[in-house]
Amino acid sequence: MGISSVGLGSGLDVEKIVTQLVALESKPLATLQTRAAGINTQISAFSQLKSQIANLQEQATKLTKKETWLGNTLTSSNSATVSGTATAAAVQATYDLMVSQMAAGQTIGSGLVPTGTALGTGKLTITMGEWGSTNSSGVSSDFKANTKDGKDVSFEVEITAADDSLAKIAAKINAAKGDVSATVLKDHTGERLVLQSKTTGVNSAFQVKAEGTELQRFAYDGGNTVGGMNRSVQAQDTLATINGIQMASHTSTFTDVAEGVTLTVSQKMEDKAAPVRITIANDSAAAKTALKNFVESYNALSNALTTMTAYNKDAKTAGTLQGDSTAVNLQSALRRIVSGPGGEGGAFASLSQVGIAFQKDGTLKIDDTKLDKALKDPESMSKFFAVDVEDANLDGFAVRLKDFTTGLLATDGTFATKDTSLKDSLKRNTSDQERQTSKVAAYEVRLRAQYSRLDTQMASLSALDTYITQQVAAWNKSGS
Repeated sequence: MGISSVGLGSGLDVEKIVTQLVALESKPLATLQTRAAGINTQISAFSQLKSQIANLQEQATKLTKKETWLGNTLTSSNSATVSGTATAAAVQATYDLMVSQMAAGQTIGSGLVPTGTALGTGKLTITMGEWGSTNSSGVSSDFKANTKDGKDVSFEVEITAADDSLAKIAAKINAAKGDVSATVLKDHTGERLVLQSKTTGVNSAFQVKAEGTELQRFAYDGGNTVGGMNRSVQAQDTLATINGIQMASHTSTFTDVAEGVTLTVSQKMEDKAAPVRITIANDSAAAKTALKNFVESYNALSNALTTMTAYNKDAKTAGTLQGDSTAVNLQSALRRIVSGPGGEGGAFASLSQVGIAFQKDGTLKIDDTKLDKALKDPESMSKFFAVDVEDANLDGFAVRLKDFTTGLLATDGTFATKDTSLKDSLKRNTSDQERQTSKVAAYEVRLRAQYSRLDTQMASLSALDTYITQQVAAWNKSGS
């Protein structure tokens, strides 16, 4: 507030006196502010731990999945020609592939249409299906329409304006959103209408029927005919032999060619080319990576808890959460789970038996040699980590850890409860600070008022003293 004139009359250093007294009265406020800073630090610390618990939960969840342990990897001796994937359901085996034909959709094109040609009115009906056998002249017969809900799969395009250009007819075909796309190819001699299947396979072929004299040039009924459309690409399947057995696919992918196995073919092979060797084996690398990620996540959390709950005797400094029962209990609970058993039925009873052991500082370390040996028994590893049964005490290691971390992170779990408690404490602290601030401000006002009155009184006494002194001096002078 700074009433700087106070003290001028009395000669007292009132500002210093008031400042010191107010500082003494403000000590409880400083204590509250220090406590608030500590609460905020704890909130931040638990937020960090919550994030690390969430990461540990994610890593544990991966270990609960059977595909982590029983998953397969598929390798190809020529991935540029054949690649693929294999799920946990796949049988570990080898396959030799030869690809003799790639899938294609049907493509047909019209004869030359000079620019400005009147195309007349009428209707085009395009029906999807499959052609029968093809003779030596390339003519197909016995068209069999695809059906859906008992009806042929087809669409119609109405040509209502006699002066419609070839581009407009192509646009109407595309606007119908059928299984055929239309393109107009141009050169200096004129234009040609090209129709192409949107999918591949023998059943992606199509037939075109035309109504209207001028539109007959766009009809197609299986062969290369004068005045109609000619086929440039025949609809066909991908053909391959797998271990000598002929296989076919409407696309370039053989889905579930064997249980859990999907193969994708990229190109046709020469007749004398060596077969592509497909090998399906257990994906132990994925399991090892999942375990390493788990260990890294656990160690990060363990180190954080150790640092936060520690007390340095030499420096006489305490960790952020030193003495906090929630943090100490969390640390103990995690160590009990990690040092506990896994699911029954396999060859392993503890983490140390699969090559993961505690160190003196409370962290985990992987023995790669021991782990690699354990991973050769994926069934036992799956049982140890991923077994999930009605009796939670018999669950696999990763299942129990996942359930524990899920409980911690729940809306009514440990972290939510602790966060609410700390924020409530901070709220009360803020209210206490506001009350203390108001109390100190009122105290300072009272002090300044009191010293203002004292200053006035002392100034009056000082003036009286000066007057008396002057009078006494005058009397002494006159007496002489």
